[in-house]
Amino acid sequence: MTGEHIALSWVLASRRPEQLARFYADLLGTNPKPGVAAHHWIVPLPGQGSLQIYTPSHKRPWPASGSALAPCLQRRAKADPLLELQAWHQHVIQLGGRSTEEPRLESFGAECWLEDPEGQSFLLLVLRPESSEQTI
Repeated sequence: MTGEHIALSWVLASRRPEQLARFYADLLGTNPKPGVAAHHWIVPLPGQGSLQIYTPSHKRPWPASGSALAPCLQRRAKADPLLELQAWHQHVIQLGGRSTEEPRLESFGAECWLEDPEGQSFLLLVLRPESSEQTI
């Protein structure tokens, strides 16, 4: 089997898939699309791939939230990564997300862990702006 037709996407269990799809689509600047069933929505990711949000079958146990795998939404800062992250952080709160910590500055930029409206963890990451000068 070759990798020509294989695509990578994320799957995320949700009790309200349409609302959660709209939340992530708004954060990513894309438009959610209905999936293969009423309980399945697809959020196209910028560039390539997708986030598939679904309600699991009643015959299966509910997946644990916020385990080892979590979405990371990242972008590169135009100026101050912490200020840009703080503004993005507030946008997430307005959309119904919850903050689990304050945005913090790191050597690579700024980051902050939050929870989506269903309590699943995700990371916001704003990388430092690219510099045309290299520092030694």
